[in-house]
Amino acid sequence: MSFDQGDVLEIGKIKLRALNTPGHSPDSICIVLEHEGIDKALFSGDTLFIGDCGRPDLRESGGDVNAERMHLASHMYHSLRDQLMKLSDDVVLYPAHGAGTLCGKALREANSSTMGEEKKTNWSLKEMTEQEFVKELTSNQPFIPAYFPYDVALNKKGAADFQPSVAQVAISEGNPEEQENTWIIDSRKDTEFKAAHQQHSVNIMEGTKFETWLGSIISPEEPFYLKAKDEATLKELIARTASIGYEGQIKGAYFAGGGELKMEALDLQDFRNDTGKYTIVDVRNESEVKEHKIFKDSIPIPLGELRDRIDEIPNGKPIAVHCAGGYRSAAASSMIEAEKKGKVPVFDIGEAIKQFS
Repeated sequence: MSFDQGDVLEIGKIKLRALNTPGHSPDSICIVLEHEGIDKALFSGDTLFIGDCGRPDLRESGGDVNAERMHLASHMYHSLRDQLMKLSDDVVLYPAHGAGTLCGKALREANSSTMGEEKKTNWSLKEMTEQEFVKELTSNQPFIPAYFPYDVALNKKGAADFQPSVAQVAISEGNPEEQENTWIIDSRKDTEFKAAHQQHSVNIMEGTKFETWLGSIISPEEPFYLKAKDEATLKELIARTASIGYEGQIKGAYFAGGGELKMEALDLQDFRNDTGKYTIVDVRNESEVKEHKIFKDSIPIPLGELRDRIDEIPNGKPIAVHCAGGYRSAAASSMIEAEKKGKVPVFDIGEAIKQFS
């Protein structure tokens, strides 16, 4: 059954009305909840967020991607103004995402808002020309994770059934066999990883962003090993890996293992006394660096681009890696350490970055 502009679903006294709102994608819709003839809520999906609107460059691949991005950005300008801004100020807004998603660049920390509040504070609803809007929307967006376009194609084709697919992943206690061309995704806490880990490991810690960074660092169809602190956590992470369609890429899943390698802790006092003794790598997103660069001589390489740009990091001085809070720098420093293979010391500034920012 199709559900598009003008279509209505009735559930008792409630009506759900579809609005055609292309912009984030060509076929995006929003849904208005109407009760007894009055608009009460807007389920805006990835079209309108709290403080931002959806980016227009995530789903399209092939052809002239930049032209399509600009085309969708123009659609977004009109969808917001011709559809959503016509709703009453007291309509409650429920978007699909909050702060932390890569689907926008300025989302605020809240689960709901009102159209009136967004009209006052959301940059995308401010008075501006279409040209000004398109320029702002397409500038300084976060990177596009490798799994995003892959999942679009997978959803169209149809993914494998969940339970049989995750059941095929072999689970073992201990450590996987090290293979130079196969990454080990180690989800343990950074302190545990640094104390004992295997060669060619990336420390993507379990947490709310695990699958996002897994799908940003590991390419679609690329085999990898998965490692966790215990069997229960491992099974949970396998399921979460399946949520982005990567479960078939797991060569083996392991728990309760360690490793023969250690990553030394950074001497914070020495670093603070003379940051120039270090090559500092900033793995935050471009927009974060643009807003505030913490160390003036740091090399900015977003984590999602790091695998392809590690050669830009020189070996002449010890390397110190930072992000905004320690999660991304744990992954980045482990990856750099693996690729540098002992040629230069690599340190993770971790949560201590908050002392400098």
